[in-house]
Amino acid sequence: MQASNRGIIKVLFIGFLLIFSKGYAFQKDSLVINELDEVVLDGRLGQVISKQSKTVEVISAIDLQRSGYTNVVEALQQVGGLDIRRRGVGPTQADMNLRGGTFDQTLLLIDGIRLEDAQTGHHLSNFLLPIEMIERIEIIRGPAARIYGPNAFVGAINIVTKSSIQNKGMVALDYGSFGQNGARLTAGTSGDKASLIAHASFANSDGYRYNTDFKSRTVALKSVFDSNHPTEILGFFNDRKFGANGFYATPSATDQYEETQASLIAITHKLSGSNWSLTPRVYWRRGQDMYEYIRNRPEIYRNLHIAHKLGAAVDGSIDNALGGLGFGGEVASISIQSNNLGERNRRLANLFIEQRILIMNRRLDITPGVVVNYFSAVGTKLYPGLDLGWQINSNLRGYLNYGKTFRVPTFTDLHYSDRTTLGNENLLPETSNAIEVGLRKVTSNKQWSIAYFKRNSSNLIDYVKQDEEALFVAQNIADLTTEGIDLNYRYRFGSSTAPMLSLSYTYMTQNFGEEVFAFSRYTIDNDLKHHFTAQLSGQLFESTLGSLNVKWIERATGRTYTVIDATLNQSLSNFNLQLGAFNVLNQSYWETSFIPMPSRNLGLNLSYSL
Repeated sequence: MQASNRGIIKVLFIGFLLIFSKGYAFQKDSLVINELDEVVLDGRLGQVISKQSKTVEVISAIDLQRSGYTNVVEALQQVGGLDIRRRGVGPTQADMNLRGGTFDQTLLLIDGIRLEDAQTGHHLSNFLLPIEMIERIEIIRGPAARIYGPNAFVGAINIVTKSSIQNKGMVALDYGSFGQNGARLTAGTSGDKASLIAHASFANSDGYRYNTDFKSRTVALKSVFDSNHPTEILGFFNDRKFGANGFYATPSATDQYEETQASLIAITHKLSGSNWSLTPRVYWRRGQDMYEYIRNRPEIYRNLHIAHKLGAAVDGSIDNALGGLGFGGEVASISIQSNNLGERNRRLANLFIEQRILIMNRRLDITPGVVVNYFSAVGTKLYPGLDLGWQINSNLRGYLNYGKTFRVPTFTDLHYSDRTTLGNENLLPETSNAIEVGLRKVTSNKQWSIAYFKRNSSNLIDYVKQDEEALFVAQNIADLTTEGIDLNYRYRFGSSTAPMLSLSYTYMTQNFGEEVFAFSRYTIDNDLKHHFTAQLSGQLFESTLGSLNVKWIERATGRTYTVIDATLNQSLSNFNLQLGAFNVLNQSYWETSFIPMPSRNLGLNLSYSL
């Protein structure tokens, strides 16, 4: 980090801290301390954060609002150890990589529904819901995510949706640099027996350089019937069209173009008794991807992929004399129709069971578990794991977890071919043995955690080559050992509107086995080494909110960059005006594939609450 940038960062942080402190001193609210530990995770053995024997982070709806961002992709940039690698402005396309993993190794869930992409993990972010519909985001790192089954190789991100909204709705207009414009409409109603949330939005941009324009359309619906034993219906659709200058192939491929669609329909029913719960669900997931190598010239090169997943799942828990039994299962049919990959299908079955054992006056918990997985192309495999937790005192907890995780090759890994890339039908599933040791402290206004992790991975899949002129070929490359530490700290200066300071830091090293390739698309190059984030947000004055977000990254190659974003939010009656400045330092940097990111830019949002 250059000395001048360090100076600017110090001035901004000190200035913001003084303003926040002064603004908070003039607040009329009494000093009411709210618990940071009030969230119960949406797992099979639901526990508050302080009782979790794993590294987990929760981003609440309030956190999302205070961040100043209008989409989930940008908000997730502030999560330590989560490497969001964007291709362009806003949420056009982004890869989500946890703890040095690839975009195919992080599992995305919505309300516990697994949304792995059989074509490619590049499109997972297409399923990120509008911020207005999100209750919280749960980020589970390391081997403890094994309970979610295949593809939770390095961790999982679970988005929990709202059941209702506080007011009748909200309408917003968005403007910004590079010809960005859009509108968002969210409406809701609730009663004793049912509730409904509906959302529709669009976003456009002329692009920040040649052929990076985009158009995005989103519709989402959440309905809940019967509050005692609720039945939830969730529907989501997103359509994107964007110039893909340098996104794939080579940086010189400046005329690429892509259109994607993401669809989800899910029905969930929740049953519970005094000591048990059962949540069955059925769902249909659809993804569509149309790619042109030369925009508007499909006769030169064009791909069209349509992927479906039709599944049924059940999660449950039973309190017993030992502690608690958690279990779950899923069956699914997965298929793809493609002019490049052909017509392919898979059958999937998962069974998971874990028993939490509480001893020593419930201060020590031991949770062994196992995942039994069947893939039609792979067969049946067992993946065991173990979680240990020690409640040192009412606020401090130590934990250790171990697990075997795995990832099945995508259809792209196996069958794709073009002028620069070749799949490999003989690929083996990726596997890993991972361990994590951590310590967490949670009090009424402060939370911190530290964790050491180590992952020994085998048969990792990457597109590699030895000669610059050769094709990138999908291979099970050499074994890889990843280890590092995660540090997280959150401090709230008072009530729920008081300033909040969040800091995170991740350090990682990766060591390969003997076989190393000269060129790699994903695994070998561009790895994180240091990742630091800081966020200061809260009430400046009675009706003014502000946020300052800092991200500093150093990659294994030695390349570093610092990105600072800041927002101001002014409320007047039912109106709200937000001004954002992004990449304040005007850094020249790229996150993936040598694609330059936008220069300094501004955003303006005007909203009205109904």
